[in-house]
Amino acid sequence: MAITRKLLKGMGLTEEQQDTIIEAHTDTVNGLKADIDRYKADAEKLPGVQKELDDLKGKGDDGYKEKYESEHKAFEDYKTSVAAEKTTAAKEKALETALKKIGIADKRIATVAKMARADGLLDALELDENGAAKDAAKFETSLKDGYGEFVVTTSTQGANTPNPPANNGGSGSITAEAFKKMGYAERLKLYKESPEQYAELANNKGD
Repeated sequence: MAITRKLLKGMGLTEEQQDTIIEAHTDTVNGLKADIDRYKADAEKLPGVQKELDDLKGKGDDGYKEKYESEHKAFEDYKTSVAAEKTTAAKEKALETALKKIGIADKRIATVAKMARADGLLDALELDENGAAKDAAKFETSLKDGYGEFVVTTSTQGANTPNPPANNGGSGSITAEAFKKMGYAERLKLYKESPEQYAELANNKGD
């Protein structure tokens, strides 16, 4: 039943009382209308909200799991790459150390190291906890077998002639005849090792 002034007047209420009741009733009705409008607006939004929920459900975790796994894999790959670079650097150092130890000339080390890498020796090289080659003696032997021609050798032996001369007592262990048969390299060696003997033989030869 609607509340009207006629109804209130019939109830014997004064105009002031009627105004108060009408005002309160109007406020209540307006409030209810606002609630109804809000509920109606919310109801109209429900299909859109439901669609968003359905979309999220379809995506599962909205792709965050896949993104995490991708980034995690990239990080693990990076750590593996860094570790591999460190291992390679340590192997390179161990290889150079071994090459120097077996007598490879300093100016040839880079070349021989490159050949060793191409031949797979660097990949096969295993390091101990100190970063040195495991079974170093065996590794050095393999390097000598493969690249022995690059090893620098030194000798303190006397002149190597086809017919070793007999000692004639006058010019040490090399005769004038043997001196004549010596090549340039042999004479140079003699000059470096025994300049006095070289001078004597050269003078006797007439050089």
